[in-house]
Amino acid sequence: MDKLEILLKAAPKITREKNLNNLIEILSNLAKEIIEVDRCSLFIIDEPKKELYTIFAHGVKEIRIPLTSGIAGHVVKTGKTYVTEDAYKSKFFNPEVDKISGYRTRNILAVPVINSKGKVIGVYQAINKSGKFNSSDIKLMKLIAEFAGAAIEMRMLYEKIKEINKKALIKLSKAAEYKDPESPSHLLRIGLISSLIAEKLGIDEEKCELLMLASTMHDIGKIGIPDRILQKSGRLEPDEWEIMKKHPIIGYELLYDEESELLQMAAIIALEHHERWDGKGYPFGKKENEISLWARIVSVVDNFDTLTTDKDDRESWSIDKTVSYMEAMKGKAFDPRIVDVFFENIEKIIEIKEKYKD
Repeated sequence: MDKLEILLKAAPKITREKNLNNLIEILSNLAKEIIEVDRCSLFIIDEPKKELYTIFAHGVKEIRIPLTSGIAGHVVKTGKTYVTEDAYKSKFFNPEVDKISGYRTRNILAVPVINSKGKVIGVYQAINKSGKFNSSDIKLMKLIAEFAGAAIEMRMLYEKIKEINKKALIKLSKAAEYKDPESPSHLLRIGLISSLIAEKLGIDEEKCELLMLASTMHDIGKIGIPDRILQKSGRLEPDEWEIMKKHPIIGYELLYDEESELLQMAAIIALEHHERWDGKGYPFGKKENEISLWARIVSVVDNFDTLTTDKDDRESWSIDKTVSYMEAMKGKAFDPRIVDVFFENIEKIIEIKEKYKD
């Protein structure tokens, strides 16, 4: 297969891939094949630690070196491509990595990874070419570094936005505590157990993390419910109950944001976690898979934790009594599959309950 064919074959994978680690591996394998080197490595700057670390390197696990160390450190400092055909004769080469890995570096092509503001954020290296590096190799490595730089910058931006959203949710959660007598530990348990169930359902790690945060906002809409109803002991009157049933819609309106996946998830959980599998829930009477998976998970978790937690007006149920209730409500209030997964992991769930008691 010639180099053009290799590029054309890789192009669809590069444009479709959304996972940063997978994309970097695709790009590294592409460079390895076209430039005909033994391995590639991508170093990223860790500013707080003043280090360079690999987010990908053929043949080894993570490598960490001082920010000013070796050829990678030289490229960071100068912002320029560096080529050496004999690494051990280069005044910039640091042989310590070879000593640690047991690998023998002969030649290196290193190019800076630059973000949209022109700042060097890392170094891409191609190592041990059978012949000499040529101008075509340098052009290709620079192109791959551009792809990597754009992908890394987008990831960093996403992480920053996600961190801002986390802080916003935490502040909203604290605000809700002033209105709703639920304990902070209850919200923490909801997040941890919901994330656990999602993981056991085969949901990817990133979505599980989002669910852990978003699930804690399930009752945020109670901020809009009058205290005389929210804090009333005993049964609510029919007109009071109708007001209480509006809190899912209030929660959705408070949380929904078109540009935030986290807030979208939190909003849909707030809106639907009181819906039932059999369609007898509220506010819209949705049933079965009409209800989002996230809300179905939180519904099971919230009911379990609420029933097994002491309240001012009642004592908690035992685990056995709660499990019997949930079994009876499987296929009625709750998604049967989620209840089954919940029971399969009951020991771990009880551990979380014990660790994070009120």
